[in-house]
Amino acid sequence: MLGITLQVDDKDQYLDLIISPSLLKDKVEANIIFELVQKSVFKHFFIFDENIIEAVNNCKSVTKDNISDVIEHRIGERRDTQIKTRIVDDQLSAYLTITAGYAGKLPSVKSLLKELNAFSIKRGISKKRLISLVHQTAQAFPGEVFEELIAKGLAPRVGKPSRLKPLVQNALDRILKPQTVGSARVDMRNLGSIICVQKGTELLRRMPPTEGRRGFTVGGDIIDAKSGEWVKFIPGEGTVISDGDENLLLADFSGMPKFKDQKMWVDNIFTCKGVNVGSGNVNYDGSVLVNGDVTESMEIHATGDVTVNGFVESATIHAGGDIIITEGAMGKVNDSATEYSTSLTSKGSVHVQHGQGLDINCNGNVTVGRQLAYSRINCRGKVTVGAIDKPNGNIFACTVKCQDTITAGTLGAVSGSSLSIDYSEGFNTLLERKDTLDELLNKMKQNNNRHLERINIINSKFIPKDMQLRVDEANQMFKNETQLLEWLETKSNEMNQAKEQYQNNIQLIANKRVYPSVVVKLNNRTWRAEREYDKAKICFHGHQWHVEPLI
Repeated sequence: MLGITLQVDDKDQYLDLIISPSLLKDKVEANIIFELVQKSVFKHFFIFDENIIEAVNNCKSVTKDNISDVIEHRIGERRDTQIKTRIVDDQLSAYLTITAGYAGKLPSVKSLLKELNAFSIKRGISKKRLISLVHQTAQAFPGEVFEELIAKGLAPRVGKPSRLKPLVQNALDRILKPQTVGSARVDMRNLGSIICVQKGTELLRRMPPTEGRRGFTVGGDIIDAKSGEWVKFIPGEGTVISDGDENLLLADFSGMPKFKDQKMWVDNIFTCKGVNVGSGNVNYDGSVLVNGDVTESMEIHATGDVTVNGFVESATIHAGGDIIITEGAMGKVNDSATEYSTSLTSKGSVHVQHGQGLDINCNGNVTVGRQLAYSRINCRGKVTVGAIDKPNGNIFACTVKCQDTITAGTLGAVSGSSLSIDYSEGFNTLLERKDTLDELLNKMKQNNNRHLERINIINSKFIPKDMQLRVDEANQMFKNETQLLEWLETKSNEMNQAKEQYQNNIQLIANKRVYPSVVVKLNNRTWRAEREYDKAKICFHGHQWHVEPLI
C-alpha cells in the first residue's frame, strides 16, 4: 500500500511498520494494517496489536497537524517454537508440550532429543513420535499448542503367586483322557487304572512364585519387581504336609484323591466287586469304587465320587462328587417319560460310556462316550457326547435342561424322534437374581441421594464442638453407604455381563448332522429343525436362534 511499508530489522528478528503520511492517499485504519500484514510474507510473525493501534493513532495525529515526518513502529517479532517437558510423578512417562512458533526456528529431532537429555530422559524414547512431532509442528498454526507422549518407562510386573500342581489326576479326568499306546495310537478301551493312592503318596506340590519382571523409569533408573506371594497351603481331609518338604502334600491314608477349587483331599474309599443282591445296597461316607456291575434295583449313596468299572442297570446312584461309569448304563422308561428306573444324581459331574433310559441330575457337566437315548438330563454345565477333543457321538429322544453348550456328532435321529433342549431355567434364575439386585440398587441410590442432600446441609452449617463427633460419625456412615452403593453397582454390572455370557454360551454344536424334530428353547424363543442339516451350530444372539454352518 502506497505510503505503508513492512520490513524486518538488520538482525532479521523484528518486523517494523513504516508510514509516510505524505504518500498516503487513503485514510489509515488499524484493520487495514492487520489485513496488510496477513497478506504479506510476514503473516507468521507475532504481531503487537497495541503497537499497530499506536502507529495508526500517531499517523492520524500528524496528518491532522500537517506534519510529514515518517512514522516507524516495531509491530512484530519472530518467536521460536517453545518446548516444555513434563515427567509424570511415577517417572514412567514423559510428555513434550509444543507451542508452535511465529516465523521462528522449527525444532528438529536432534533439538528435541537435546531437550529430553536436559531433563535426564534417557530410556523409552520413541523416535517415531519425535519425527511425527517435528512434522506436526511444521504444519501447525502459529501459537497452536499440542502435547505428545514421547517416552515410556516400563512398570515392574509383580511375580505370579505360587500355584498348586496336582501330582495325581482326578478319576474323571483320567477316564476322559484315554491312555496312549505307543507313540501315536490311542486305545479307547484302555482308560487307565482307577486312581487309588496309598498312604504317603505325593498328591500336590506348591510351586514357588515367580520373581516378576523389573521395570525402568524414563530416566533409566531400574525399578525392582515384587515377587509373587505364596498362596496358603492348607491340607484337605485325608492329606498332610510332608515333614521334609513344606511345599509337598502327601496322602494321610489310602483312598481316592480329588483336586477341585484349588483344594486337594483324599476320600475314604469303599471297594467292592459289584453291587447286587448278594452285596446289598451301599451307603458310604467317602468314595465308592465298584469293580463290576450294579444290578437292577440296587442303590449306591456316597458323599464322595462313585466310580463303576462296569455296567449299571435300573439302579440308583447318589454322589457328593462325580459319578463315573466306565461301561454303560441302562434303564426303563414309562410311556409318559416321567419315571426312569435308572437315576444318577451328582453334586459334581456325570460320565457314562453310553446310556439309555437314564434320569441324570448334576451340578456339573454330563459327558457320554458314545451315545445317549431316551433319557432325561438336568445339569448346570455342558453336555458332551463323544470324545472330548472331537465329540462325534449321538444323542436323540432325550429331554435336556442345561446351562451351557451341547456338543455331539449327531443331534436327533433319522426316525424323527424328538430331542428337546431347554435353556430357560438357568436364564430365569439369573434374571431373578439380577432383578432383585437392581431393585436393591435403586433403593440404595434413592437413599444415598437423600442422605447426600442432608449431609451437605449439615456440613454447610456451623458445628459446635460438642456436636462435631456426631457429625463425623454421620459423615463416616454416609461414606460407608456410598462404598456399599459402589459395590452394588459393580455387582450389577457383573450380573449384566453374566446375562450376556449366558446367551453367548448356550448353543448346540453338531459335528456331523442335525435331524428334524430337534427343538431348542429359551423362554418364549423356540427353534425347531424342520429339515436335515449338515454339521452346524445353533446359537442365540439378537434375541433369536440362528443356524450357522460349521466349516
